[in-house]
Amino acid sequence: MEASGKLICRQRQVLFCFLLLGLSLAGAAEPRRYSVVEETEGSSFVTNLAKDLGLEQREFSRRGVRVVSRGNKLHLQLNQETGDLLLNEKLDREDLCGHTEPCVLHFQVLLESPFEFFQAELQVIDINDHSPVFLDKEMLVKVSESSPPGTTFPLKNAEDLDVGQNNIENYVISPNSYFRVLTRKRSDGRKYPELVLDKALDREAEAELRLTLTALDGGSPPRSGTAQVYIEVLDVNDNAPEFEQPFYRVQISEDSPIGFLVVKVSATDVDTGVNGEISYSLFQASDEIGKTFKINPLTGEIELKKQLDFEKLQSYEVNIEARDAGTLSGKCTILIQVMDVNDHAPEVTMSAFTSPIPENAPETVVALFSVSDLDSGENGKISCSIQEDLPFLLKSAENFYTLLTERPLDRESIGEYNITITVTDLGTPTLKTQLNITVLVSDVNDNAPAFTRTSYTLFVRENNSPALHIGSVSATDRDSGTNAQITYSLLPPQGPHLPLTSLVSINADNGHLFALRSLDYEALQEFEFRVGASDRGSPALSSEALVRVLVLDANDNSPFVLYPLQNGSAPCTELVPRAAEPGYLVTKVVAVDGDSGQNAWLSYQLLKATEPGLFRMWAHNGEVRTSRLLSERDAAKHKLVVLVKDNGEPPRSATATLHVLLVDDFSQPYLPLPEAAPAQAQADSLTIYLVVALASVSSLFLFSVLLFVAVRLCRGSREASVGRCSVPEGPFPGHLVDVSGTGTLSQSYQYEVCLAGGSGTNEFKFLKPIIPDFPPQCPGKEIQGNSTFSNNFGFNIQ
Repeated sequence: MEASGKLICRQRQVLFCFLLLGLSLAGAAEPRRYSVVEETEGSSFVTNLAKDLGLEQREFSRRGVRVVSRGNKLHLQLNQETGDLLLNEKLDREDLCGHTEPCVLHFQVLLESPFEFFQAELQVIDINDHSPVFLDKEMLVKVSESSPPGTTFPLKNAEDLDVGQNNIENYVISPNSYFRVLTRKRSDGRKYPELVLDKALDREAEAELRLTLTALDGGSPPRSGTAQVYIEVLDVNDNAPEFEQPFYRVQISEDSPIGFLVVKVSATDVDTGVNGEISYSLFQASDEIGKTFKINPLTGEIELKKQLDFEKLQSYEVNIEARDAGTLSGKCTILIQVMDVNDHAPEVTMSAFTSPIPENAPETVVALFSVSDLDSGENGKISCSIQEDLPFLLKSAENFYTLLTERPLDRESIGEYNITITVTDLGTPTLKTQLNITVLVSDVNDNAPAFTRTSYTLFVRENNSPALHIGSVSATDRDSGTNAQITYSLLPPQGPHLPLTSLVSINADNGHLFALRSLDYEALQEFEFRVGASDRGSPALSSEALVRVLVLDANDNSPFVLYPLQNGSAPCTELVPRAAEPGYLVTKVVAVDGDSGQNAWLSYQLLKATEPGLFRMWAHNGEVRTSRLLSERDAAKHKLVVLVKDNGEPPRSATATLHVLLVDDFSQPYLPLPEAAPAQAQADSLTIYLVVALASVSSLFLFSVLLFVAVRLCRGSREASVGRCSVPEGPFPGHLVDVSGTGTLSQSYQYEVCLAGGSGTNEFKFLKPIIPDFPPQCPGKEIQGNSTFSNNFGFNIQ
């Protein structure tokens, strides 16, 4: 395994070497050359790069061709659709190159996928758009009258910003008898006029001359400029100053301070006296030379006036004039060469930058930039680097660098990278430039929302108000932006059908849960459902959690008395023998409560009694028992009011009324309640009064008959009353039938049976059970002897 890894590593190194070799060969190829005439309007056509590169239009667009140049200004623009290379603006050759000829602008053509580049040059061709200009419109030339014919007098030259044949071609002077002008050429190619004396001067005949000097360029049509030359004829001073050497060569470092001594020149004059006094000056110095150097007129020492810059100008040609007190002068030339020092830090030019970068993407180009250094030699060599702890790498091709991702990025781990591009030259001392860029990682929806808990338990007390906030669920998403915006929803139930939409709702934005209606613990104790959380990414991701809602009981149900029933019918009467022992079970009050827990814990209390000390109530089971022995002095009828109370907060209660009848024994007829006898007597009296009233109205003849009928009616009424057992002294006493209860109550139940008097059949009448299922009146429901009756307590009567 280790050997195979080393082999793969060596193969990659070999491929990388071949790639660098190919790029270096491509960079060393002959640059493509184009030309354009200066002052050509912007957006003018230069060439078609697609044809020059041999690319079809579709391939040209796919390769992402770009044109870049050193520095920050691009004079060309590329039409990506047609492949035409156009001027970005009107070019002025004099602004771009000055006197440099040819004027060549270097640029590069970059292609991507795969990466290639080509060197190219754009030559700006000069046109004759500038006229020659004399810096001095008036020149004074002093000529000794002793000057022999053929003597020359150099004049100040004119300046023409154009170059080549459009520059100054020759000089002419206005016609005169003494002078003609010659056009001379300096070593740097510039031409200057030289005045030649053709005929000896005679100061006494003509003391001065005024001539017009004209400079003509070689353009078509030619342009010209003029200056006035004043010639003053002097007396004899026949020796001009002479320099020790006509040419000086000096080297000076560009970081030399102001006031630095560049060179000292010296001239001598064999004349004596005033004619031998020499003064030095800069001769025909340009503005740049005049601003950079100064000369001591007495000593000939040349010093710096301002800081030199090798990158701006590498050499200076300075002409020095030594003039005596008379009119004679000598000339020499100094060539000053500026030596480069490492005084410029490298420059970084960003050509393309991409941010943000999507996470999880493979190798991606982040930035494309070029580096340069205005220094030369070792001072201009550059190295480029970034921090080592970043997932990025640099690839270079000559002076261009590409910043790429080394592996897929994860925004949730690091969402922003601060990259420092450090460019260092190899000079002494070393200079460096740092460029800080911030690369943002854009989010991809690769994380689903996560609930803070897998399940939630919420508690709601019953009888809540609708739209009550009962709790919340919460989920988080590690993504950002819309990918992290979470929407909550209720998921369809999976189990048995539950009207979930009528029970709860959820706020889709914050996960708050609300009860839509009032909950009833007695109907629904708990329910559960699932909630979902989904983000707004594409595609959307989601998760779910389980929510369980427990309904808490409230004391909202009062106790309900099952026995004795309190339905508004005739009260139930319990029979108790007077011989009952203390603790005798009279009856048992049975009640239930619809609530649960302590809200359903019932207690019983004897609230009111006819005779308080006779009966007592068991608080926990509802049993009513005698508390002492019964006596003859105790009333036969007793009314008991029982209070049934739950243990809720606040407590709820109900009352039940019991009627207890004390009997000597169970063979004693069961008498109706005393309230029924007066009503019956009142009915009989009303009948008698009605018969008497009718009889009094009748005639005397019928009085006896009506009296007989009335007697018969009264007799019949009494017999009917005996048949209904409404009077205690009937011929047949009533009987109480005792039936032991087989239900949940712990007492026996008594039913009263009356036999109809005068009946010769086996009929009997079932009168009244003590429970309220049957009406209390007598005779009650009639049952034939051959029928069977089954009650709710499990016994039959034949």
